[in-house]
Amino acid sequence: MSLNDLWNGLPDPLRHSYETYITLLTKWQRSINLVSPSTIPDARDRHILDSYQLVQYIPDGVKTIYDLGSGAGFPAMVIAAARPDISVSCLESDGRKCEFLRTISREINIPVIIHMGRIESHNALPAPDMITARALASVKVLIEWARPWWEINPSLEMLLPKGESWADEVSEARGAYDFTMSDYLSLTDERARILKISDIKPIK
Repeated sequence: MSLNDLWNGLPDPLRHSYETYITLLTKWQRSINLVSPSTIPDARDRHILDSYQLVQYIPDGVKTIYDLGSGAGFPAMVIAAARPDISVSCLESDGRKCEFLRTISREINIPVIIHMGRIESHNALPAPDMITARALASVKVLIEWARPWWEINPSLEMLLPKGESWADEVSEARGAYDFTMSDYLSLTDERARILKISDIKPIK
């Protein structure tokens, strides 16, 4: 499927929400570095659709998602708009980015929960069903940050879009953790993959 086909196949209200998102992203980017400036002209594909493609890999039974280091809201806000039945929480340490997330939530009517602070400061939050993170850290580090939650909820899954070094990151992570993993080809970059990780256990 081409990205144009994916975009044109979205329900009209959802596509209009994403168009408003791009408009607000472009406006805020002038004063806050939300994403790489070079990606703004191609924000639909590089950010919206790159995030939206994760939705198809979220099982129906998922009720709660924590997005680590949400930044400008990718993929958290995109997922929350497409799946309003899921409670999505954004964990972000930058106060200005949190204000942008609140603006997106208010202006486009996307219900999300925003937690400001470093990831480790939120360890006491109840364990979610799924964790997402985009362009934040290596697979090994993400698993380490998520440990307080997967230790409580062994069925927790992680859904991670990764770039061309994904295989090296997985190899590094397997040196410290045992886990089940599926990888899916990214629609936005043939060198990239979407990783679904579950059954995480430390290697003794």
